[in-house]
Amino acid sequence: MQRTLIKEVREKIGHSVTVKGFVHVVRNQKAVQFILLRDHTGIIQIVVERSKVNSAVNDLISTLNRESAIEVTGLVVSNPAIKLAQIEIQLETIKVVSLSDPILPIDTSGKTESDTDKRLDWRFLDLRSHENQLIFQIQTTVEWAMRDFWLSNGFMEINTPKLMGSPSEGGAELFTLDYFGQTASLAQSPQFYKQMAMASGMDRVFEIGPVFRADPSFTPRHATEFTSVDMEMSWIESHYEVMEFEELWLQHILKTVKEKHGKEIIEFFGVEVIEPTLPFPKITMQDAQEILANMGYIPSDATKKGDIDPQGERLLCEYAQEKYGHEFIFITDYPEDIRPFYHMRQSNKPELTKSFDLLWKWMEITTGAQREHRYDVLVEQAKEKGIKQKTIQFYLDFFRFGCPPHGGFGFGLARLLAAMLNRKSIKDVVFLHRGPNRLIP
Repeated sequence: MQRTLIKEVREKIGHSVTVKGFVHVVRNQKAVQFILLRDHTGIIQIVVERSKVNSAVNDLISTLNRESAIEVTGLVVSNPAIKLAQIEIQLETIKVVSLSDPILPIDTSGKTESDTDKRLDWRFLDLRSHENQLIFQIQTTVEWAMRDFWLSNGFMEINTPKLMGSPSEGGAELFTLDYFGQTASLAQSPQFYKQMAMASGMDRVFEIGPVFRADPSFTPRHATEFTSVDMEMSWIESHYEVMEFEELWLQHILKTVKEKHGKEIIEFFGVEVIEPTLPFPKITMQDAQEILANMGYIPSDATKKGDIDPQGERLLCEYAQEKYGHEFIFITDYPEDIRPFYHMRQSNKPELTKSFDLLWKWMEITTGAQREHRYDVLVEQAKEKGIKQKTIQFYLDFFRFGCPPHGGFGFGLARLLAAMLNRKSIKDVVFLHRGPNRLIP
């Protein structure tokens, strides 16, 4: 018999169905046995009476361990006394596909919370919960909405190399490897190749793909491998055009998520997805520093001059909520000495760049800018940063034969999901986390 998903069982009252999934709970009572069966769409109750006729089935059910994989065929009946959708399945046949070990390394029911590292050690079990399944349903919707908006606005998808002969974000935080006798590095971002697409006349491009940072950070927002969302667009006049596009793009994404998953997000994560109003508030980096100083905030010693540390980002998000009633805030006009050489500098204030970060709820989720597209200016700015021209000449060549003014941003997918669902760490919203001390599973 063809498999019926649990979410579809209600439509089959009065008919026999076959459901397949994991044993959530077995309840052995004196006169009856119950199995709560779970698949990726929900949980349903299976019931069978204890009797001589059913003795073989009764004995089999008594041996079932939680998380065993089984197939059940039975009659769907209405039962108003049951909390699970007021229906149950009266068992006819049962097949044990794969018996689970009796002792689970983590509690998949969620009644007992395991520490993060333990859950990550047994991530495949941790992912069986409905809450975690929902996270990846939401991620799927997010990526669909991103692409939907991009494609509606004339963008093309590209896939850039992840093996590089020159660093895309400077020499720090590089994973290097031997490449047939040469030294290669894993891509820190697709930045150079997004800009190559602009020089190629592709006009508007996007990519969703992995990037790698040899960053020895153990914070809840960092990873050594993560999914980066990147876009680049030509013929812009300022970084404000890029910000305006991101506002519209994010509004579309959050509206789509709210419509499809809003009720479940409230139920399982206790947070309401808010469709943001436009425009987002914007303040310059100088204003941000003054706001923090007026709050009496002293940044950490590790914070670069002219930059903002994580606690400062959190305070600025609170400021945006109090002053503007908004969850998002752009910080613009970063000093050139803390930005990459390819960020365009302001003509009237060359010490500042045409760049921005976007903060949401408590952290930065986007870095973007208008890029420098003039060859001679790029060469000079790279030299100022101590970058040897020969190491990036392939990149500089993109700008030797005419290139339109352009800009874009890089966006952290995991950070978006963590902020949206009010999760404490990006580790909770990625399929498998990679950090300085985690290389398996």
